[in-house]
Amino acid sequence: MRAAFPVVEQRVAHFYAMQEYHLGWRDADLQPALFDPGKLLRPQLAILACRAVGGQMEQVLPLAAAIQLIHDFTLIHDDIQDQSDMRRGRETVWKQWGLAHGINVGDGMFIIAHMSLYRLTDAGVPAPVILDVLQRFEATNLRICEGQFLDLSFEGDLGICEADYLAMIERKTATLLAGAASMGAVIGGADAAIVAALYTFGLSLGMAFQIQDDILGIWGDPAVTGKPGAADLYRRKLSLPIIYTLRSNAEGAQLYQAELQQRYQQAHLHDQDVERMLIALDATGSRRYCEEVAFDYYQQALHALDQVQPGPSDEAAEALAQMRALPAQLLGRQT
Repeated sequence: MRAAFPVVEQRVAHFYAMQEYHLGWRDADLQPALFDPGKLLRPQLAILACRAVGGQMEQVLPLAAAIQLIHDFTLIHDDIQDQSDMRRGRETVWKQWGLAHGINVGDGMFIIAHMSLYRLTDAGVPAPVILDVLQRFEATNLRICEGQFLDLSFEGDLGICEADYLAMIERKTATLLAGAASMGAVIGGADAAIVAALYTFGLSLGMAFQIQDDILGIWGDPAVTGKPGAADLYRRKLSLPIIYTLRSNAEGAQLYQAELQQRYQQAHLHDQDVERMLIALDATGSRRYCEEVAFDYYQQALHALDQVQPGPSDEAAEALAQMRALPAQLLGRQT
């Protein structure tokens, strides 16, 4: 990732330092530091997919860096659009330096992600493969923008259904994991069927990942997650547990639905309001349902991976085994 950044003159160094702040490489005074970079799941997935089909790690690294940089670009802009003050325990870029700089820093990281991808040439990846990866990369980016459009459009809309929500998270969250796995396989030299199977694996993994996030956003242990209890309820986030309860046909659900709608439309929420919402979610079996949906995607991910045969080396078999362990790790995570 660092290699993708250009050598710059002093008068624009601050622009790149703000990007490095977001990545966890600098503190608020823009001095070198090392902060939490996030889970780095997406670049790991690209590397593992490439190695699993017999590819070389050195050739996939520019792609892995590009994928993490594009993910971080989306987070910078997402923080602006959501007016989020904090990211990974620190002030967000726009909160620290203002809205205009935040937009520009995000734009810069989008371009640097592409600059990283062009380094595939230096890694010895053939030109036709690079073109294939570039096309997949851009299609993935466009799908992410579609997902963000849906997310913004759905804000405050208590009438959306589960299918609407799943269509949104498939684009906003799952598509980048799908792209990481499939593009890693392309660089590794996999055939079309294996690339498609790994795309499905990444997509299903991403869906399970997001739904587990939805569960943790309401029922996660604050001592483990580092976030307030029921944080998504205080934010009035329309996640899958809420949508399920609002559409539930369970006995007595109408009463809980009316109560939930009323509180989601209040200007301010108090602790007792959140307690009542938790009661409504529990009464309709919302958590159990979401766990079942996440588990179904987990099974779909493993089924897709069953179609992948490792490359002819111990390293390839080990990479595939690590990929197989990922769904269980993500499904059972507490943070």
